[in-house]
Parts: sequence; C-alpha cells; structure tokens
Amino acid sequence: MAVETTGRFVGDLRDPAPAERLLWPDVAKGACIVLVVLWHVIMKQYLQIDWRISTPLPGAWGEVGELLLPLRMPLFFAISGFFAARAVKRPWRTVARSRVAKFFYLYVLWLSVHTLVLSFFPGFATEHAGSVLEFAAQLTITPTNLWYLFALAVYFVIAKVSRRLPFWIMLAAAFALSATASAGLLAVPGDRGGLYQNLVFFLVGIYGTSLVKRVAVEAGWLRLALVGVPYLGVLVAVGHFGLKTAFGLWPVLSLVAIVLGVTAAALVTRWKRPANAIASIGRRTLPIYVIHLPLVAVLDALLHDPLSSLGPAAQLAVAVLDPIVLVAAIVALCLLLQRILPSAWVFDLPVRRTAEPPAPEDLNASAQTMPLYSVRRPQAFSRPRPR
Repeated sequence: MAVETTGRFVGDLRDPAPAERLLWPDVAKGACIVLVVLWHVIMKQYLQIDWRISTPLPGAWGEVGELLLPLRMPLFFAISGFFAARAVKRPWRTVARSRVAKFFYLYVLWLSVHTLVLSFFPGFATEHAGSVLEFAAQLTITPTNLWYLFALAVYFVIAKVSRRLPFWIMLAAAFALSATASAGLLAVPGDRGGLYQNLVFFLVGIYGTSLVKRVAVEAGWLRLALVGVPYLGVLVAVGHFGLKTAFGLWPVLSLVAIVLGVTAAALVTRWKRPANAIASIGRRTLPIYVIHLPLVAVLDALLHDPLSSLGPAAQLAVAVLDPIVLVAAIVALCLLLQRILPSAWVFDLPVRRTAEPPAPEDLNASAQTMPLYSVRRPQAFSRPRPR
C-alpha cells in the first residue's frame, strides 16, 4: 500500500518514530472535498442559471450530484473517524483542545465570516443568519453549511464519552438515528439532518479501523466492478422510484459507498502523479471547506446574468464546462488564500505559549483538516549547521 514519505519530522526524539503517513486516506479526502465543492457549485450556481437550451445537460449535472450524496460526506466522516481512533483513547487533557475546542472555535469564526460575506448576497441560494437570534441558533442547534466542523467536535465527544460501552450498542444507536433522520421522521432545520445522519460513519471509522485498513490493502479492480456496477444501478433505481426516504436505506447505501470509496482511493495510489495531486488537496481540506462557499456566492453574482443571456451555442458549452471550470478555479483560489491568510488563527485554534506540542500520533490523526505535517523517514539526529 502506498505511503507518503516526503516532508519533515515533527515530534520528540524521545518518542518512537511515527508511522509513515498513509496515502490513500488523503486521496479519499481530496476527492471528497472536490465533490463537496462540486455539489455547491451545481446547486447554488449552475442550476440557478436561466438555461435557454433544450438539452438535458443541466439536469444531468444535478443527477450526478444527487448520485454522489451517499459517498461524499459519509466517506469524509469515516476517514475522520479512522484518524480519530487513537485520540479517543487518550486523556481529555491531551485531546480536548485539538479535537473539540479547535473545531468549535473554527465553526464560530467561519460562521461569523460566512454570515458577514453572504449578507452582501441576499439572493444567493443558501441559508445565512439575518438576525442575532438566527445567528445564535446556527451556533447551537441549527448548524449551517459549515456543519462538518461542528460535527467533528460533537462526534468526538460522543465517541470518547461512550468509549467504555460495547461498540455494537453505539453503532446500532447511531444507525437508528441515521435511518430515522434520512427517512424524514425527525425535524432537521438547517443542516441538522447531516449531523444526525453521519455519526454512524464516524463511529465506523473509529471502531472499524482494522476493517477499513483491510479494505484498502485488499483493494482490487474486480471488487470495484462487482460492487460498483450493481451499486450504481441501485442508486438509479432509488432515484427513479422515489425510495430515498425508505427507512434504513440511506445508511446502508452510504456504508457500501464507503467501501467503494476506500477501494477506489487505494487503487488510485498505484499511479504516483494523480495520487499525489489528489492527496495534496486532501491534506488541505480545511481551507477549501471554509472558504469555498463565499467564493461560490461571489462567482454566482458575477456570472449569473451574463451566462443567462448567452445564446444557445454558447450556453451549450457553458452547460458542459461550467461546473468543471468553476470547481478547479475555486479550489485553486482557496489554496491561494490559505497561503495569504494568517493560518495560526484563521485555520487553527491560536496556540497558547505554555501549551505542549501534540503527541506525534495527533499530527497524523488531524488529517480530516488541513495538514499539520508531512512525514519522511526521520533521522535520530541532524548535523549542526555551520556558523
């Protein structure tokens, strides 16, 4: 199985050398964050265009986005749980800051940024607070499009508090919650539905670490084809017959999608260049996640009227290329802004001067956000630089 072996050693020489960083989880996360951006581009910009063409291309892009729903966030959370498996076993004093406080802080910070920026785009197709009470609700009980950050903190607390319970009890309860929410049996204002539906996948990543590794190690094209082709047929049938809210169907489809996603990510690592390119995005998911939606709002405001007024031939080209071009541009802009913005407090909880450095495992475990490190084979001591 491929691993990433470039970068620098971060840790204490008294500690054992950290394990080499697996490449396939970063590939999976890179694909997931691109799909998140694609979904928001399709729903909040592309489908808002006044299309004057008779081809079904706009609707086809919408269908593609719908088909990928069982994969995108469930796989994201499964990988996040996979990296959190060791952290839940550590004392609160060593993980409360990096696993809970950090994500609550980032949620509050970027919710404030989104609320401010989106207030200048009242016609943009997403929810944003218009009053102090709405903002307070989004901070607490009705998470917004930034709900992934909120969920990471909440899920970790749940996993740690329940660590001594039998794992099957927690998985069964989380599965039931996901099935109930996806069947429309619970009130899910804002993005609370995602919060209810995805806990089970985070716990699968924590409790099923060995199984997830095995799926990656034993990845093969035959499995991908034998599972993926029928699975695609099932997804099409579910959409055609309106079965999306059938009780228990969403979590089952998502669990199969996680297997396919891990398998595909592991297979991609067999090609060095594309794997490294996707993994490099996967190590920087946080800036893309928190920045991309305001950029979609800006681009929607700039492009909506010009694209809506194009002739049929030009609109046909736009219908094919718009999501691809905008996703690439937005991801690139997010990574550019990451380099410009003060990352010490914009993408992380500000460091206390007296705080001790995190344990080496925490560095690898934080892969669900922006990368805190990359690894090469460490040397015990380095030569002093000549003065």
